[in-house]
Amino acid sequence: FSTAVSITEQPVSVSVPVGYSFTLRCRAQGHTSLQYQWFCQYQSDCHLIPGATNQDLPITAEQTQLYTCRVNDLHRNVVFSDWVKVEVHQCVARGVPPQLWRGEPVIVLNPSEQWVEVGQPLQLQCAAMGVPAPSYQWYRNGNLLEQQKRKKLRITHTKASDSGTYLCCASNSHGERWSNAVDVHVGEQSQPTSLCCTSPLFHSVFLLATDKIALLVGNNCYQHHPNLLAPVRDVFELSRLLEHLDFQVVSLLD
Repeated sequence: FSTAVSITEQPVSVSVPVGYSFTLRCRAQGHTSLQYQWFCQYQSDCHLIPGATNQDLPITAEQTQLYTCRVNDLHRNVVFSDWVKVEVHQCVARGVPPQLWRGEPVIVLNPSEQWVEVGQPLQLQCAAMGVPAPSYQWYRNGNLLEQQKRKKLRITHTKASDSGTYLCCASNSHGERWSNAVDVHVGEQSQPTSLCCTSPLFHSVFLLATDKIALLVGNNCYQHHPNLLAPVRDVFELSRLLEHLDFQVVSLLD
């Protein structure tokens, strides 16, 4: 009777801020009535959750843990759901979801610019909250990196051709969000901390500066005109588009 009990709806992993309340769901079918029991694992400690014997498991996020649900019928046929991860972000200084958050991705950690010697390892990191937990895809110079589908991009031995501009897309069933674009310099000398203004190197750096900065101003409120509805949305959409084009964006409202 190996198929006497089968999972019809698996629980899904989530990535949420500390204190966020949500529900893990598990559904199964069998030839008799079914019994449910949830388990959780923190680090190497796995234990039964007392009283967690319903199809739904309400959780208020406190720490990152793994969860699974055991389902059995009256004939002792047993099946376990997939293990799912509840990732909890303890410190979210910016981008905390509002009360009306529906689980769309929110970037909470952007990658940072890197200088790496040829042959040395490279690691970039991106993190996002989302329900369900977002999937990740990295890009270099606008080109998809087929093997880089985790929140941490790792290259064990870098080559000069690994230089470029990197960014990450976090997506789930509610939408997608893009990290900041950052430059990776492989085999280049680290950025100078101080240069004399009379140095030829200073002038070279100055003349080759390529930073692109965009200032966006959206006004909702006017003294002699009804309030507008679109500026906030327009500024958000334009900001995202310009960031994809490697602009540093400064957004101001009202």
